Amino acid sequence: MNLLILLGFGNLQELQLLLFPLFLGIYGITMVGNSLILIAVSVDKRLHTPMYFFLGNLSFLEVWYTSNITPKMLVDLLRKEKTISLAGCITQLYVFCALGTVECFLLLLMSYDRYLAICNPLHYAKLMNWNCCFTLTAGTWLCGFLLAAGLNFIVSTSLTLCGPNHVDHFFCDLTPLLKLSCSNTHRAEVAIFIACFAVSLVPLLLTTASYVYIIFTILKIPSSSGKKKAFSTCSSHLIIVSTFYGTLGITYAVSIGTESVELNKILSLLYTILTPMFNPIVYSLRNKEVKETLCKLFSKVSTLINWSVAAQSYLSSVCRKM
Repeated sequence: MNLLILLGFGNLQELQLLLFPLFLGIYGITMVGNSLILIAVSVDKRLHTPMYFFLGNLSFLEVWYTSNITPKMLVDLLRKEKTISLAGCITQLYVFCALGTVECFLLLLMSYDRYLAICNPLHYAKLMNWNCCFTLTAGTWLCGFLLAAGLNFIVSTSLTLCGPNHVDHFFCDLTPLLKLSCSNTHRAEVAIFIACFAVSLVPLLLTTASYVYIIFTILKIPSSSGKKKAFSTCSSHLIIVSTFYGTLGITYAVSIGTESVELNKILSLLYTILTPMFNPIVYSLRNKEVKETLCKLFSKVSTLINWSVAAQSYLSSVCRKM
C-alpha cells in the first residue's frame, strides 16, 4: 500500500468551496502574524531577552507546524482525488508529532523563565543567561524530534496496512492510521499512550506548578501597581498555555465520549490551525514592547513604499490607541 486517500471533510462536500477561503485567510494571518513576531524579536534590541527569545522560537515553530498541514489541506479542498504517498503520510505525521512535542516543552521553558523572573528576580540574570537559554532551547528541539522519531518507528513497524487505503481525516494523524492496520495495534497504542503522557501531561503539570508559585508570589506584592506589572509579564503566556492545553483537553475528552469522526476532525482544527493563529494575536495585542516595535516597523515600511499621508496618519493614530 504505497498510496493513501485522505477523506478530508467527506460529509461537508458542499461547504468545501466556502471552507477554502476561510482556511486560506486563517493560514495567511498565521504566517504573517508569526513572521512579524519573528522580525520584531530579531530587529529590536529591547526584545533581546530570554522571554522574547523563547517567543521567537514559538513563532518559528508555529510557522512550520501549520505549514505541515494547511497547504496540503487547502489543495485537497479544491480537488476530488485527495491522495498522499505512504512516505509523505509518515513524514507529515513525524513533523506533526515532533513540533507538537517541541511546543509542549517550549511552553514549559517559557513558564520556567517567568517563574525565575518573578519568584527569584535577584538571581534571574545569573540563572537564565544566554548560554542557558541556547542550551535549553536546543535540548527542547532535539528531544522533540528524537522522541517523535522513536514513536514513529514503533508505530510504523507495528502496523501492517493491508485494508482499505482510506484515511478518514484531513491529515495523517495517529488514530485514523491505526484503524487501517489489520495487525495487532496494542504495542503501538501503548507507545502512543506513554508518549502522550511524557510530552503533554508532565509539561502541563510542571507548568501549572510554576504558575501556582508565580500567583502566590504576585499576591504577596504589597502594591497593586506592582501586582499588575508582575502579572502583565506572564499573562500573555498564561493565555497561550490555557488555549493550547484547553483545545487538546477538549479534543481528547470528546474523542473518548463520542465516536463521531466528523466532530473529531472539526476539533482537530482547533490545535492544528486556530491555535497557531491565536498566539501572535495575543502577544501583539497584550505586550507593550511588541506593539511598539511592530508600529515602528509599519511606519518604516509605509515610508519606504510611499503610502499616502492619510494612510500614515491613520496608522499612527491606531498605534497610539493600542
